Amino acid sequence: MAVASEKTEIARSIADARKRVAAARRAGRDVALVPTLGALHAGHMSLIDAAKKSGAYTVVSIFVNPTQFGPNEDLAAYPRTPQRDLSACAEAGVEIVFTPVAAEMYPPGDQTRVQPGPLADALCGPFRPGHFRGVCTVVAKLFQIVQPDAAYFGRKDAQQALIIERMVTDLCMPVKIVTCPLIRDADGLALSSRNVRLGAEDRAEALCLYRALKRAETLLKGGSRSTGSIIAEMRREISPRADVKVDYLSIVDPQTLEPIGGSARRALVAGAIRIGGVRLIDNLLVDMG
Repeated sequence: MAVASEKTEIARSIADARKRVAAARRAGRDVALVPTLGALHAGHMSLIDAAKKSGAYTVVSIFVNPTQFGPNEDLAAYPRTPQRDLSACAEAGVEIVFTPVAAEMYPPGDQTRVQPGPLADALCGPFRPGHFRGVCTVVAKLFQIVQPDAAYFGRKDAQQALIIERMVTDLCMPVKIVTCPLIRDADGLALSSRNVRLGAEDRAEALCLYRALKRAETLLKGGSRSTGSIIAEMRREISPRADVKVDYLSIVDPQTLEPIGGSARRALVAGAIRIGGVRLIDNLLVDMG
């Protein structure tokens, strides 16, 4: 097994990961898992910090999972910064980084997939067919390999976190799902590994999504419940540039992802845009009193 630092080990095989986790179990440690695709940023580090603060033996997986990318998506272009990621994990005190290759996670003849339910049909679902099936499959595999007591996910991917919570409940997995706050840059842009692919002009224009979400938040807190009118206002905040495309802007119940009713007290305002060939998502959880 390779070693990233005196405390952080690198496991490239399932057998190595299981061996190290088993040793931690024998030492009486709880185990926490932070699943990532790599290209770590401050959002990922906040998940790692939360896991470390729990006192658990912390495993970070870094794996660009091919089954959650569609045929016309950015699998090949997805940012990969392995050495920087390992250094960040070592500095954060991560005990083990699990970095398998695709053949390790999907061996020859692999054909089993975990199919999510209706939660996967909303928001990003129609625009990324099969995406959440790939997410559920790889997360289920990681849970089986690491067998964590808790797993940490970010609220930027609110739909993903909800689907994983549902999977854990439905499949009786003994894992606590901890959803941590969304982390933003100073100007409000939600942190994403894909942000590094934005040029300076696109980076500035990308803020239109956050402005749209904030506009909806203002209207909802002001008493408006006409979601059609609010979404129309959100669209006015989106950049008029021809290469900025809206996948969706939605106002839904944060637990069911269904449209909110007039008596709703909370709403998830969510959206996805494509700019400069990069797909960005963002959301706000709005308390309406």
